[in-house]
Amino acid sequence: MVHYETTVLLDGLAFPESPRWHGGRLWFSDMFGDEVRTVTMVGAVETVLHVPGQPSGLGWLPDGRMLVVSMHDRRLLRLDRTGLTTAAELGDLAPWHCNDMVVDAVGRAYIGNFGFDDTQKDAVRPTVLIMVTPDGIRRVVADDLLFPNGMAITPDGGTLIVGESYGRRLSAFSIAADGTLSDRRTWAVLKGATADGICLDAEGAVWIASPISAECLRVVEGGEITSRIAVKTQAIACMLGGPDRRTLFVLTAPLARRDKARRLMQGRIEIARVDIPGAGLP
Repeated sequence: MVHYETTVLLDGLAFPESPRWHGGRLWFSDMFGDEVRTVTMVGAVETVLHVPGQPSGLGWLPDGRMLVVSMHDRRLLRLDRTGLTTAAELGDLAPWHCNDMVVDAVGRAYIGNFGFDDTQKDAVRPTVLIMVTPDGIRRVVADDLLFPNGMAITPDGGTLIVGESYGRRLSAFSIAADGTLSDRRTWAVLKGATADGICLDAEGAVWIASPISAECLRVVEGGEITSRIAVKTQAIACMLGGPDRRTLFVLTAPLARRDKARRLMQGRIEIARVDIPGAGLP
């Protein structure tokens, strides 16, 4: 077992989520701050845009335009030269707030959702995974998922791995040429942990952010844990990036409701140097 330690790159955030290494910077959603922001390796911060419906998953089309999930109004937004526009309405397909997303090499967006109202202590219910094509066609490509959250696509574009937060597992699907999913299987069962944001490394292992155990874990297919990174609050999401993709960005924050998180502003981006570089998408 390998243990890594983190240092703080950036603090004073409301609730950082959905980190993406893109264009030499880390992009992320400050979810409860209603902003998409970037930070460089030396901590220089820029606010890119404001998303009133609360931003989550981020990705890019092949032409460079950014996609962002607007959680509460269940929309996929696209940043055009003229500003934000709606790429797809998802409210009739997603039963509750949308959350994380991965965008494949041809611009297809795979988007998860809560499936139930977590603020009212509703019973956990399975939900669907939605795919949106670059021209805005929407379809459900998987169902019976327990809070599909972080997602990653293997470098060959052939496999989608989904973290099911309430299922405490990683599930995998084969991706067809048209983007549809099949051959669902359990990639790993998570014991004493759960998957929020995830990313892949070059050896095919998955780094998961586990809020309930306050750590990031490197998991290989089948469930063996090979590395751990403990954090002081909760690990929300993670991303391998930096010039050599050996910097693991760990997004942390206390698990608090929106108003409290905005008062506390205790969200952080922490970093650790790891041995195996990142691979695949995001």
